Amino acid sequence: MKSNRIRKVIEIRMIAILCLVSLTACSTHNAKRAGEGAAMGAVVGAAGGMASALVFGGNVGEAAARGAVWGGTTGAVAGGISGAQQEQKMKAQQEQAKKAQQDKNIEKLKKELGEDAFNGLAALTKCKHEVALGYARTAAKSDNKDHALAGLWIEILTYADSQQEDKAQALYPDLITNDTEIRSEAKAEETMRKALQRLMDIRGEYNLPKTCG
Repeated sequence: MKSNRIRKVIEIRMIAILCLVSLTACSTHNAKRAGEGAAMGAVVGAAGGMASALVFGGNVGEAAARGAVWGGTTGAVAGGISGAQQEQKMKAQQEQAKKAQQDKNIEKLKKELGEDAFNGLAALTKCKHEVALGYARTAAKSDNKDHALAGLWIEILTYADSQQEDKAQALYPDLITNDTEIRSEAKAEETMRKALQRLMDIRGEYNLPKTCG
């Protein structure tokens, strides 16, 4: 009888330990996923600010996300909290809150640039040039002039980023026709160079390769 009770106690403790390990692992995994999503959201948001400056005016070289506050986490871990599990839970909650705010800001950018142009830009930040071109060309046909201009700019940047500058330059006449800020091919070239440099800088700021292989 005594040995059975000891065995049961050991089993209960083992189950408790396994549950604790499982909860901690899940919390860590969720925090990691939320953190990765938040990081990618920040990259696209910064690039969206650059694209927004192209379409609506502003300093392309210095543009951050228009109207979006990307900021840090929602707050530091409060004092008095003890234990790795509680800290991991708090971190996961902070990252999820940050991701939720970024999701709201991304929705604003989607409305501003148009969903196709936004998706093309997101693909461009990750060097997915064919995907970016597909979305950009669709956006360029939009009845919304702002969305169409965003698509045209993303198409130009994608060609330039993939070292097809002749194709980018071939679109300059369309840009002059549709962008009131661009009055010459020289201005188009200058603005494209600044935007391309900003795109590479954004990648570098978030530990992504600046140029695509």
